[in-house]
Amino acid sequence: MPVLAFHWSDVAYASLSVFLLAVGLGLGYAFLRLAGALARLSSFIRGTEKELLPVLNKVGGSVDRVNAQLDKIDLMTDSAVDAVESADSAVRAASFAVRRPVQKLAGLAAGLSHGTSTLKVKRDWREALRAGKAAAARREADLEEELRVRHES
Repeated sequence: MPVLAFHWSDVAYASLSVFLLAVGLGLGYAFLRLAGALARLSSFIRGTEKELLPVLNKVGGSVDRVNAQLDKIDLMTDSAVDAVESADSAVRAASFAVRRPVQKLAGLAAGLSHGTSTLKVKRDWREALRAGKAAAARREADLEEELRVRHES
């Protein structure tokens, strides 16, 4: 077979051989680089595991201690709420005990004031007494309304 005698299929086979050789070399280089990257990743994961596990253990202990302190604070706030409720009950009881006498005193003061004013102006005891009683009743009712409104809000 002469050297110069070839077919186009020979050129195709030679081109395919060169192409496959280039692809093989490229894949080999890529696999070599990938192996290096995987080795570094494996080393990074091992180092992270060695460093991170003790930190996680410490954080877990810290969280446990914080939870214990929060439980104590919860007990303190419960005690404070109980104390405030007791104080509120005592204040309410005292305010109900004082409420009626204060209303009567306020009514008396308003009645005396209006009665003396009416007596000075009209010089009539009966009219002054009637005006005083009406003013006292109005003041007691106003004070009752004011206390009721404050108690509701």
